[in-house]
Amino acid sequence: MENRYMARAIELAIENVKSGRGGPFAAVVVKDGVIIAEGANQVTRTNDPTAHAEVVAIRNACQKLNDFRLIGCEIYSTCEPCPMCLGALYWSRAERMYFAGLREDAAAAGFDDALIYEELDRPLEARKLPMIPLMRAESQAVFDAWRESGNRIEY
Repeated sequence: MENRYMARAIELAIENVKSGRGGPFAAVVVKDGVIIAEGANQVTRTNDPTAHAEVVAIRNACQKLNDFRLIGCEIYSTCEPCPMCLGALYWSRAERMYFAGLREDAAAAGFDDALIYEELDRPLEARKLPMIPLMRAESQAVFDAWRESGNRIEY
């Protein structure tokens, strides 16, 4: 754990806010003691609700490494990850993640993910966003094709 990496993430987040480019979040990806990628929140700048700092940093690091996995990498983020970013972190196979602020700190600044955490614990039929299963039996052909594929890349 290196404070200088977190300090860089905090610096990026402050720059992002002051420049008007996006929200108060940033992240850096470190491999072998070197920052290999950075990312700052770009949601409003790019009109992309998935352009959170961690996701942007993960995308940049994966492009640099030419790999969809961040094996041996550490991620430093200015805040505890939201559920979407947490999923991205797990899918990236990063070795570990450090964060500065807590989700309660983000909520106090107007970035409240409590609804999403609550929704994840609810059954599909009780969620605020209607989620309706459709054509499950027919969709099995997709998974059959994957299992039978000779050129698939496991992840």
